[in-house]
Amino acid sequence: QVQLVESGGGLVQAGGSLRLSCAASGRNFNRNYMGWFRQASGKEREFVASSSWSGGGTYYADSVKGRFTISRDNAKVYLQMSSLKPEDTAVYYCAASGGGITYGYRSPRSYNYWGQGTQVTVSS
Repeated sequence: QVQLVESGGGLVQAGGSLRLSCAASGRNFNRNYMGWFRQASGKEREFVASSSWSGGGTYYADSVKGRFTISRDNAKVYLQMSSLKPEDTAVYYCAASGGGITYGYRSPRSYNYWGQGTQVTVSS
């Protein structure tokens, strides 16, 4: 059974930093896309960052480019978030593809496995 478990969310002041972690179990994702999405209250889930495979290319939403960094280490994927803004407040989800990225790396539909989410709240 595949599981993705996020950790590291919390409350932080604007300008602060947080590091999210996602531990994958049940299968090997070294050759699959893994990424992070977020969903703010009342809004649709949106792409944040993705990694094509362990050691491969990384991609970011324009809104987080230069502030967030995605990295992978075997069965874990991380999201280092710096210079946080109130608009970064959301539930953050870890995701992994089961095969190819059929709908592109930005689309949630390309990812077959999801974590339960971790809340990130940035106060002004």
